[in-house]
Amino acid sequence: MERSSQAAVDVIIEGMKWLGLDHDEGPFYQMQRMDRYKQVLAQMQAQGLVYPCYMSIAELDALREKQMANKEKPRYDGTWRPDEGKALPPVPEGVQPVLRFRNPVGGSVVWEDKVKGRIEISNDELDDLVIARPDGTPTYNFCVVVDDIDMAITHVIRGDDHVNNTPRQINIFRALAKEPPVYAHLPTVLNEQGEKMSKRNGAKPVTQYRDEGYLPDAMVNYLARLGWSHGDDEIFSREQFLQWFSLDHLGRSAAQFDEAKLRWVNAQHMKAMADDKLAALVAPLLQQRGIDFGTVRPELVEGHLASLCGLLKDRCDTLVALADWIAKFHQPVQADPQELEKHVTTTVRPAISMLAKMLADCPWDKASINEAIKEVLRATGLKMPQLAMPVRLLVLGTTQTPSLDAVLALSDRETVVARLQDA
Repeated sequence: MERSSQAAVDVIIEGMKWLGLDHDEGPFYQMQRMDRYKQVLAQMQAQGLVYPCYMSIAELDALREKQMANKEKPRYDGTWRPDEGKALPPVPEGVQPVLRFRNPVGGSVVWEDKVKGRIEISNDELDDLVIARPDGTPTYNFCVVVDDIDMAITHVIRGDDHVNNTPRQINIFRALAKEPPVYAHLPTVLNEQGEKMSKRNGAKPVTQYRDEGYLPDAMVNYLARLGWSHGDDEIFSREQFLQWFSLDHLGRSAAQFDEAKLRWVNAQHMKAMADDKLAALVAPLLQQRGIDFGTVRPELVEGHLASLCGLLKDRCDTLVALADWIAKFHQPVQADPQELEKHVTTTVRPAISMLAKMLADCPWDKASINEAIKEVLRATGLKMPQLAMPVRLLVLGTTQTPSLDAVLALSDRETVVARLQDA
């Protein structure tokens, strides 16, 4: 089936690896454990815990229709359950039976769910579950119990769409004389329209968030906060999360996925990240754009990309946005013609020309560039925005940048001077 294809498995493992959720063992595939499941099935048959059922699908459908017509809950009626003193129907020829689990009669299944609290379900609500198909293939609810026993699973944390499976699984655990694990059933995450998330309703592979420029620690922070809280803390490191986390603070109500909030969380993590670490993450994105910091401006390669990250990260919410900004420093300018007409006027052109001459000779550092800009303003009587806006447009193609002297200091002198002279 498509959902269990190797490609689907690879995406899950790749996503977990990117998030830093390294598995201690496995992955394990149920199809490779069939011999073990059949061994436990044989043991249960020998103990009278399961029995063959020869009811056909057509008979089951007819039974369900009759029950629904009588406003009863549709369920298997135990026709083939070999209770004491009961005569079973004759076994039909040439029919491969399913195996059904002998669910306890009377009493209740009770567990303390770590999210939902105490849950109690009457055994009379549960019919005898099919745990092996006619070809002998065991079913999900049986396989997971055997897996949990063999792997000594202590806690099962899963979506609340599995709550109905839990009493059946607990009864199989107890039939096998094993204590069930602790269960925590988390509410479903909803999309921004308040609907259950799915491929059609806003869900994306984890790897897509990586490709869109999110940081793994920000993603872990956001996803953790969706279903759990530590007071009012919104931003926390992985280490803090591991220290603070407990099942006692899981949310009981369904959380809503909000991509704007995710971007905000990502922006906070980017601001807090060391510039050199950010540079290492953004470098591959720049290489995809044909900008290789191993060859561009060799005299400033050391620390130059980290300095650009430090200058620009406060205005970016993803690595892709940061790469877009840094690319402006190393690619041809594409300024809006209307913006150029508005800001690069005949009044300001002489000042731009004067600045170009001064920048051609001054020391190439922030303080010296700042002094050159001030000198041009003093000589021409212009205000800072009148000069800064057109210079930004000519050098980077946008009027919105960090401090002009800082931007120019991290730009290539020859490129800056040439672009100003061309005005």
